[in-house]
Amino acid sequence: MASTHTGALFSVRITGAWRRTPASTPAHHEPAAMARNHLRQQTAAILRKHCVLNLPAAEDATNTAIGTWSCPMEGLEVTGTVHLDTTAHDCALAQEHIRRRQAQDLAHEAELRRLTHLQTLLADRDLRRMWWIAQFPDRFSECDALKEALQDLPSPHDAEAEEDDIRRDIRRFTDQLLSDLHAPQQRDLFLTALIQTLRALGHDELTAAAAAFQSQPAPRSEPT
Repeated sequence: MASTHTGALFSVRITGAWRRTPASTPAHHEPAAMARNHLRQQTAAILRKHCVLNLPAAEDATNTAIGTWSCPMEGLEVTGTVHLDTTAHDCALAQEHIRRRQAQDLAHEAELRRLTHLQTLLADRDLRRMWWIAQFPDRFSECDALKEALQDLPSPHDAEAEEDDIRRDIRRFTDQLLSDLHAPQQRDLFLTALIQTLRALGHDELTAAAAAFQSQPAPRSEPT
């Protein structure tokens, strides 16, 4: 079966079982075939997210998914276990994929640094003029045209500062919001809504953190 790297394959052995659910009849006339197909599809979908270089992780993930009884259709429940293997050729192919991806990442990082440096030069009036003279010494008169073409090109540092301002505004808003939640009922209502939102967005770690915060006793104000 396919892995996360094209051409690098898992060798898969699936052991499965199926049963009829109580007081029901499978809608398919070949429930065993349906069960086998269901286990193969589940296994293939999971293995496409894993690398052949880490068989234990791929095997654990697959067995976690197919190792409990599931219901692919009315009247039928299926479970199974999987054992994975791979070949030296497939491992070498996966390693080559990883090596190429790392080389691409390094090339992209170098290109980004080069472009960021160029943006820094072009965004600064004096540096832009010196860069233009160094690159095109016989076209000095066209430097003003370059300035017009660039218009208000921001410096990379300006973009970072703008992002920092946004983060600062968000923190200020959050601090003000939390400070306004005086009553325990307000605090609990806010956290409940926050947990529901994070869960809907699929942020499991943030959801767990918010739930843990909700379980803490609300701070009591000292009497004056």
